[in-house]
Amino acid sequence: MTSRRILIIDDEETIQTVVQFGIKMAAGWEVLTASSGEKGIQTALAEKPDAILLDVMMPEMDGIATFKKLQTHPETEHIPVILLTAKAQAAEKRQFNDLGVSGVITKPFNSLDLPEQIAKILHWQG
Repeated sequence: MTSRRILIIDDEETIQTVVQFGIKMAAGWEVLTASSGEKGIQTALAEKPDAILLDVMMPEMDGIATFKKLQTHPETEHIPVILLTAKAQAAEKRQFNDLGVSGVITKPFNSLDLPEQIAKILHWQG
C-alpha cells in the first residue's frame, strides 16, 4: 500500500496505541495522535493528514462536534474522516453517514485489519 499519514483522535491512550501499532505493522503508514477534539483539529491543520480516525465519544468536544469544526476550515474540510464508535446500531451509522463522514468503523476492531478497512472505505488503491 502507498504510504499514508493517518491522524487518530481518541481520548483513550490504549486505543491510540492499538491503532498506531496495527496501522504501522500492517501498512507501514505514519500515525499521528491527538487525545482531544481541540488537539486533533490543531494537529489536522498543522499536519494535513491523508485521513482522520475520529472517536465519537470523547469528553469536552465529542467526535461529531470535532468533525463539524474540521468541516469549517478550508485546510481540513477535504480530509476524509472515519468515525470510530462503539455505537453499532444501523440507525446511528446512517445518522453518522448523513453528517458527511467517509465511513464508520465499529469498536472493538482488529487493529491489523484497520489499514484494509480504511483503504476500502476511502477507495485507496494499493
